[in-house]
Amino acid sequence: MLVLGIETSTPQTSVTIGSEQGIIGSCEISRGATHGEFLMPAIEFLLHQSDIGYRNLSAVAVGLGPGLFTGMRIGVATAKTLAQALSIPIVGIASLDLLAYEIRNSPRLLCPVVDAKRSEVAFAFYRQVPGGIARVGKYTIGTPRNLVAEIQGSGEDVLAVGSGALLYRRDLSEAGKVEFGSISNAFPRATPLVELAMNRLLQEDYDRLFELNPLYMRRSDAEINWEKRSAG
Repeated sequence: MLVLGIETSTPQTSVTIGSEQGIIGSCEISRGATHGEFLMPAIEFLLHQSDIGYRNLSAVAVGLGPGLFTGMRIGVATAKTLAQALSIPIVGIASLDLLAYEIRNSPRLLCPVVDAKRSEVAFAFYRQVPGGIARVGKYTIGTPRNLVAEIQGSGEDVLAVGSGALLYRRDLSEAGKVEFGSISNAFPRATPLVELAMNRLLQEDYDRLFELNPLYMRRSDAEINWEKRSAG
């Protein structure tokens, strides 16, 4: 089974092709080219270099966010277009899950944090379980102070990772008992996406193509500005 993974919910665009035997290839970039400029050329490069054709793909996996509105839309739209054109299954996975999965070997309470702009962060809590991770509670968006209160309320040692954790490290440090991940864990990547999707695909746990949407946690700036202009 060959799975194409697409993750574009943050400033980093990440594309991976993998199978049950391992990762075949991966491309990532976090500055310069936009998601739209980099995504399809990266997919075609990976396919060409690994001698794989589009028709050899068995499924598409995509990161759903939360994250940047434009990036999420481009990633999900591209994944859905490929899945429909190739008549193959699609699986969507929250991008915070990807960050948590990469640090699953830590015994601490896991807290992936993504910079959501407007001085806010998107986050969730997870625990290590046999074979992976289990989310504790819901996906949340709020200020760094909101997250500090959540961490303090847990009363546990926390491992915080992601762009939001690095950006607001000083604020989150006030919670105490917080360890921070490295820059290698700053953004969700398509490699763990392929691995997590593979588990679902092997169980034939697919998403419905036309019901799959980005994980929006608030309205976009364009929607807010339009509402303000209409009210005015």
